[in-house]
Amino acid sequence: MSDFDLVVIGAGPGGYVAALRAAQAGMRVACIDERATAGGTCLNVGCIPSKALLSSTEHWAELKTLADHGIEMQAPRFDLTRMMARKDRVVSDLTKGIAFLFKKAGVDFIQGRATIAAPGQVVVDGRTIAARHILIATGSKPAALPGVPFDEKRVLSSTGALSLETVPERLVVVGAGVIGLELGQIWSRLGAKVTVIEYLDRILPGIDGELAKNAQRLLARHGIGFKLNTAVTSVAHADETVAVEIENRASGNRETLEADAVLVAIGRRPYTGGLGLETLGVQRDARGFIAVDAAFRTSVPGILAIGDVVPGPMLAHKAEEDAAACIDALAGKPHGAPDYGLVPGVVYTAPEIAGVGLTEEDAAAAGRAVLAGKVSFLANGRARAIGATDGFVKVIACAETGRVLGAHILGHGAGELLQELVLALRLGATLTDIVTTSHAHPGMGEAVKEACAAALAARRPD
Repeated sequence: MSDFDLVVIGAGPGGYVAALRAAQAGMRVACIDERATAGGTCLNVGCIPSKALLSSTEHWAELKTLADHGIEMQAPRFDLTRMMARKDRVVSDLTKGIAFLFKKAGVDFIQGRATIAAPGQVVVDGRTIAARHILIATGSKPAALPGVPFDEKRVLSSTGALSLETVPERLVVVGAGVIGLELGQIWSRLGAKVTVIEYLDRILPGIDGELAKNAQRLLARHGIGFKLNTAVTSVAHADETVAVEIENRASGNRETLEADAVLVAIGRRPYTGGLGLETLGVQRDARGFIAVDAAFRTSVPGILAIGDVVPGPMLAHKAEEDAAACIDALAGKPHGAPDYGLVPGVVYTAPEIAGVGLTEEDAAAAGRAVLAGKVSFLANGRARAIGATDGFVKVIACAETGRVLGAHILGHGAGELLQELVLALRLGATLTDIVTTSHAHPGMGEAVKEACAAALAARRPD
């Protein structure tokens, strides 16, 4: 008899959701993680602490606008130590919450480094644990520049950038993706001169192009510098600073940027080292992602995988959807594979950047006829009242049926506003469905309705 019905390796969003869901289905479950606390990268050193610091620094940045509201303050200051302590409390409270849920559900949490010795056998610190099924949910790790290892003092990954003890005077951020922009804005707000280096000729690849262009303009207005279409050719330590040599890919011009720290945010890679996958024969693709079928089964019977270690968006909520589908399939419940085209993405800068589904570039590349409607928050009463007029809502729909195919929002609370449109995509709703649905006034959500109306107005009469 096996020790457990399921052993989950990794306690990140996908791992702990899978463990809890399996336990609720009546399985005997163990969840193993290297960290002493559950939550994975997302909760411990990623999504949650970064959002805590974004919130704290946004309050600090808002002090500059209080005079417009008739509020005057004298000599405000921030305390970075207390700011970091608050961030740590947020993380601690949430990890304790997962520990409580594990205890309540009867999930055994085991701290240690796991290796899969054979199908049905996991070894943790010399202890062999038997399991009917093994689920790999070990997530991902930051990708480093070739030959430039992280020291988390001068050359930072996202982990180090969330725990700096002082504000760097000059911070170079390599990579204009979600992580680079969010962390760059945190330190820019606190006084760092932030320069973002991006290899491509635009920020946020994969996001709607018009949205990305306008987001860059607004972020630059808030003090972040950008050097696009630029490659980093070397990073060298120089006493207490770092010298970053860059080259413009179009002109070939080179220059050296002196910085107090460099944040490398060029992406993440599946974290599967030490699991023994090569010996087991678990198939992976050229980028290191584990190959799985619709039920998240690997090439080796009894071993499953979800989240960042398998293809698809490397997002916590995607991992949770994988977990639900995987465990339901394991329990014999119909669920179906997640539709990654319906997974929203949000950048929690100010203003927020959010999108789901088809972009105009996608439609053009596919030769697909679409309707596009766009409405600026400048015309929105609620946005005017709260001083959040930056940005717009864009909706993409099928030109023939009016069915919503994509939505992209730049502005205050964009991530929350997007959810109505995520549901619209999920249910196959049309522009007319949204336009004829009452939206509270005054509300930012009215811009969603008006963008749909603008898309309808773009339809040519027969």
